[in-house]
Formats: sequence, structure tokens, C-alpha cells
Amino acid sequence: MRKNVKNDMQDYLKILNDEQRAAVVHEGSSLLILAGAGSGKTRVITSKIAYLISEKNVDPWSILSVTFTKKAANEMKERAVAIEPRASESQIRTFHSFGSWFLRRYSEAAGLENTFTVYDDDDMATLLKKAVPSLSTKELKLAVHQISLAKDYCLTPEDDLSILNSEFDINNLYAEYQKRLRATGNADFGDLIMLPYQILDKEEEIANYIHNRFRVIMVDEYQDSNIAQYKLLQKLSGVEGKNPAYVCVVGDDDQSIYHFRGAEVQNILTFPDRFPGTDVIRLERNYRSTSKILNAANLVVKKNHDRMDKNLIADRGSGKNPVLAFVGDANAEVSFVADLIKASVDAKGSSEKGKYSDWAVLYRTNSQSLGFEKEFIHRKIPYVVVGSLKFYEREEIKDALSYLSLCANQRDEISFRRVINKPTRGIGEKTQDKLMEAAMIVREDGSPGFDNLIESAKRSAPELSKKARDGVEAFVKLFETVLSCFDKSKKLSDFVERVIRDSGLDEYHKAGDEIDGTTRVQNLQELVNSAVPYECTMEGLLAFLDAINLDRTLATQAEEDMDNAVTLITLHNTKGLEYNKVVITGLEEGVFPRQDKTGAELEEERRLFYVGITRARDELYVTSAAKRCLYGSWQYMRPSPFIKECASAFKVVGQAPFGFGASHASASFNPRTAGLSAGYAAGYRAENSEVAEKWKKGVKVYHDDYGYGMIVKAYETDAEYVVEVQFEGGNSKKFLPRYQAKSLTIVKD
Repeated sequence: MRKNVKNDMQDYLKILNDEQRAAVVHEGSSLLILAGAGSGKTRVITSKIAYLISEKNVDPWSILSVTFTKKAANEMKERAVAIEPRASESQIRTFHSFGSWFLRRYSEAAGLENTFTVYDDDDMATLLKKAVPSLSTKELKLAVHQISLAKDYCLTPEDDLSILNSEFDINNLYAEYQKRLRATGNADFGDLIMLPYQILDKEEEIANYIHNRFRVIMVDEYQDSNIAQYKLLQKLSGVEGKNPAYVCVVGDDDQSIYHFRGAEVQNILTFPDRFPGTDVIRLERNYRSTSKILNAANLVVKKNHDRMDKNLIADRGSGKNPVLAFVGDANAEVSFVADLIKASVDAKGSSEKGKYSDWAVLYRTNSQSLGFEKEFIHRKIPYVVVGSLKFYEREEIKDALSYLSLCANQRDEISFRRVINKPTRGIGEKTQDKLMEAAMIVREDGSPGFDNLIESAKRSAPELSKKARDGVEAFVKLFETVLSCFDKSKKLSDFVERVIRDSGLDEYHKAGDEIDGTTRVQNLQELVNSAVPYECTMEGLLAFLDAINLDRTLATQAEEDMDNAVTLITLHNTKGLEYNKVVITGLEEGVFPRQDKTGAELEEERRLFYVGITRARDELYVTSAAKRCLYGSWQYMRPSPFIKECASAFKVVGQAPFGFGASHASASFNPRTAGLSAGYAAGYRAENSEVAEKWKKGVKVYHDDYGYGMIVKAYETDAEYVVEVQFEGGNSKKFLPRYQAKSLTIVKD
């Protein structure tokens, strides 16, 4: 059996290129794999995990591999196990999942309950509001962001927080929030990284055990790591000691686009300095895009100064010229994009006829999607918007999860307050405050905490008004009932369904609205379905909640999305995705890049453009509008400096603005001279034949500026249909009916 596995492994190595193979078999010093877009980095890291186990006899139990999304971690594990089954014994997780795993085992050292749940941003805001009631909703949101950012920087309330440039007394707010958070016995997402680092830094016995346990540590997408994650990696690896672990990080500095989430590009740029003796291997062969698309990408990103040099090389051949389209305004932009898509899908008899799902429309901000949505609805183009409300952020789901979280940790203030009066039980804010006050305790070390909130509420009920007392007693009885329903012979879905039914959440949300209520009940049922794989035990419930809490920030698309639809998506959300045909819109100063971006921020904007370009497999289009409606009025726009930097890689169509450069002479907009696909041209010819039936010689027309006239000539040039009109005032003008029908009206006899 072992021989067969090794043979499979050797076969798997054969399909790697020279650089990929060198990265897989590397050993000894630390390794930085600079993996360009589409260069097969996942194949490399999964092969390396399997290679170490199969060929180098590394104990799989001693391997830790972390990445940033649950999807990526699952894919990494599945692919590694497919090569070497023993890889299933390795720790292949997200960063936050590893932090949760660590804190479950060392909860006492962290000052947490071992049944802790993880608070998201909304929970943090609720907790901070209780700690500092004077904060407004807007201030809460900003303060929570700054506290999260402080934890990403691995800073405590006692540290200098001037780096946050806060308008608050952020040290005090952070300190008050931390006191309240520790009183609940729970953690937030920042704690999942920061607390393990602090424990490893202070607890020598735990640190020694972890160093001996994990002798190989790998990090995927290292360019997305923040300061706290870098510090945790240092502590996990023991790089400062005499016997450090083997560390291998994989990433692409040119795709570091999440600074607003705390990501620090310097982590990857300075990795060789912080891990002495590091070897660097570059993966530059791209298996996704054509060379003409990659030429544009390389021209863009090489303008950045703060980067490690590499140059993508296409494996798929030359391909079609990318197209840079200058359009009159934002309305013309959406029409141009819709025309492109419609023509490619509707082309009759064309071998290049495609599907709507081939296309993705990319934009810098979510607000830019509105025009495309309106146009696509009008043109009957199916589409999906990536980045809409996530499943676990919906009200009914958060309600159900709060009930479940309170089942797991009965000192959870956030969950307790969310559900004690939902559905309504006559328990208002003042009563809730009384219950919380009654539950407050002081620990042996003098720190504040909460007693069991359910038991405390039961003891406090007799002191309340009859209405509140009845509500509290019903609430307590509910929990006493459901907590007795754990049964290892059943599935956790039975427990979740019981909680939703007995709490009245199903009827509460169903009653809200006939259509919306039905949808909410279906969402609750889907939550029940997702609990099927787990045992109906407290351990099963904790595993279920961990899986959900660690996945809440993912911008995922549900499986029920249309199979054949255009994707509308922000540039940030495209990371890790690819599409056959990509349109990047809004390439104007102030839109992309955003206003007043300079230095490092401008370089990140440029990397974002690079990421967008490298999503395209076969065709790439970029649009820039001369006018756009911003802040309630139309404004004239300048082209983005980014397209000037790479314009030589594009076929330019439309009217290039003054000063764009003689070398960027524009072509008239038609599918043949613009170098667009045959399918596009076919679509135009088919549509022009319909236009010709309506706009033909002898037809009377009226124009707002020129008055009445008659079509004296009609013809087609390179798939464009043109009419010449002789007006009563003596003027003779040419028009393109496909685009100017609103200003030129046919007069019926």
C-alpha cells in the first residue's frame, strides 16, 4: 500500500513545473514562495504537505497549515488527503479556526470559559453600548472598528494607540469594552489571534509544548496577514529560539488588497529579514490568462515601488487584445457592457457564442452596481450580485444563533439580551438591566463577571412585576426544557429545530409578512439542515457554533444562484476567482483610484487593478466614462492614471479624452475595427437589420435641435447602421439610430 502511495506521489510531482517542484521538495531554511496570480499555488502547498508526510516521513500530527477562508482550508485539506491520506491528521485550518482550537485547550490561561462563543461586529457594538451608553450608533460602529484594528495590530488598551488616529479616548473605550467582554467569558475575532500570541509569549510551558508539537508551519495567502497574525506565526515557530520550526509562507505581494481589514503587505516584503536564512522561490508561470492580458497586468503592477520583482508568463498563448473603451457617461458605460454581453450570447450561428456566466462586471464600490442592475433587468440579462446580505447576518438567523449560543454559554450577555424578549415577553430594557445587575459577580482576582444568567433570572423573577415575572419564568422554563433534550443518539438538527419551535421564533418571523415571513422560515429551516452532521450533544453544539462563527465574515454565494448569469462584483470580492470574460468599469480619477490616494494607499489601489485584470481568462475590457453622476450631480471625469500606465497593452475604442496621448489614438466604436469578437459583430449585424426596417430612406423624423426632416440616405458601415437626415432648415446631419433614438423621433403620418 505504501508503495502505491509513493508512486502516486511521484506521478503528482511529475506534473509540476520546475519552480513548483523546487518549492515542494525544499527543506532546511524557511521558505517564501512568491506565487503570482494563476500560478498554481494551491497545488504547490497541498503537494508539499503530502510530500513531507509521504517522502520525508514527517509526522502529519506535527504539521500546521493555515489560510484565511474556510473554503480555502477545506480545499487544501481535500487535495492534500487525495495525494496522501495521512494528511487528514494534520492541522489544516483558517487562522481564526486555529485560534479557537488553541483557546479551547488553554481557555483558563486566556481567562475564558471553555464554552466561549465568538462575538462578531454587531455583538461587539452591543457590548460596547452597555459599557459606554453615551455612544451613538455611528460612534459605536467606528469605535468597534478601531478596537478590532487595535487587536489586529496586537495592541492592548495600555499601549500607545495613536496609530489609529481616533477621535475618541480610544484607550478608555477599549479598556471598558475589554472589561465587559471578559465578564461574559466570551471572545471576539481579534481575540482568536491576539490571545494565543499573548499566551505563547508569557506561558513558557505551553509555548514549549506547542513548539514541540508543530515542527512544520505553512501559511497560505501570507500577503493578507495582519500584524497580530505575523506575531503569532513568530511565536508558533519559535524563530527566536535555538530549534525553530520549518516555516513556509505562500503569497503574492502584488495581490495585497486588504489593508482596510488590517492586512499588512510589509509582512511578506520583510519576511526574509524577519526569518533569517529564508530562501525565495518565484512562481511566475500563469495557467489562467492569455499573454496579452498578462502584459496589461505586468505593466500596471510594475509601476509600484514597494514590491518584490516578478513577471507573469502565460502558458495559454497570446489571445485577443484587451479593449479600453472610452464612453460618454455612466449610462453609455452600462449600455456598452450590456451590448457586449448580449451580442456574445445572442450571436446566431457563431462558433464563439457564449453564456451569461462567462461574464463578470467588476467595480470599485458597491454603489456602482445600480446602473448595471437596472440595465440588465431592462435587457433581460440574468445576473447575480456578489456581496449581498450574508446568510448568517439575517435577523432570523442571528436570533436563532443567539438562543443556541446561550444554550452553550449561559453567561453570554449579548445573546441573553437579544432573545429574552424576542418574541415579546414583556421584558423591557429596564427589567433586563435589573437581571444583569443581579447576575453580576466579582471573581477571586477582583475582576467582574456574570453568574449563570438563566439561574440568576429564575432567582430574580419573584421580585419583578407580574408581567415581567411571567415572561422571565416562561423564558427560564424554555431553557430548562431544551437543555434536557441533548441525546447522543440523535442529530443536532433535532435540537436546533426544537429550540426554534419552542422559542416561538418560527411563528414570530412567519407573522411578520406573508412573503418575507415565508422566506425567513425557510432560512431557519436551512439552519436546521446545516446542523445535521453534528451530534446532539453539548460538544456537537459547540462545534456547530464554531463552524458558523468562524465563517460569518465570508462573502459567499449560495448554491441556489443561477447557473447562467452575469456576475456583478466588487474588485475586492474577486480575489481568488476567475472568469472567461471580465469588464472592469469606472476607470476614472476619484472613482478608481479613490480620491486623494497617495503613496502606499495608491499602490494598493494599483494592486487592486492588477487583481481585477488577472481574473480574466480569455477577454478583458476596461471602461472609462467622460461624465459620471457623483454626489447628486453630473461631473466631468479624468481618466484613471492606471490606464495611462498600461494603455499600450489595449486596443482603444471610443473618443479618447484630450491629452491622453497621440500614441493612444482612438478607433471608432464598432466591433470590427475595435477588434471585438466575431460573436459581437454578428450580434450587431442582426440588431442592425431590425433597425434598418424602422429607420429607412423616406421616413420623416423630428429632432429637438434641428426640427423636422427626412431620412435621405441609410447604410451600414462595419456593422454600424447610419442614417443621413435632411432638415427643413437646410441642415444635413448623420445619426446612429441605435444610440440616438431618444433625440431623433420618427414622425407618423
